[in-house]
Amino acid sequence: MPAKGVLKAVAITTVSFAGLVGMTVILWANKIISPEMAILMLVALLGLYVGFGVLITVYRFLEKLE
Repeated sequence: MPAKGVLKAVAITTVSFAGLVGMTVILWANKIISPEMAILMLVALLGLYVGFGVLITVYRFLEKLE
């Protein structure tokens, strides 16, 4: 079972991602941004979260090797 700190980090990450997706959808629904821009923002947001997740995972793996 994962440690309590890991669960807290996953929960915070999930809430922040959901909040940013929600804000993008609200901007799209209120016609502040175009549908193309909203899709681009969502893809970029997903890319940032996945990319930084990979970097953090590799960093933690390298720490364990030393």
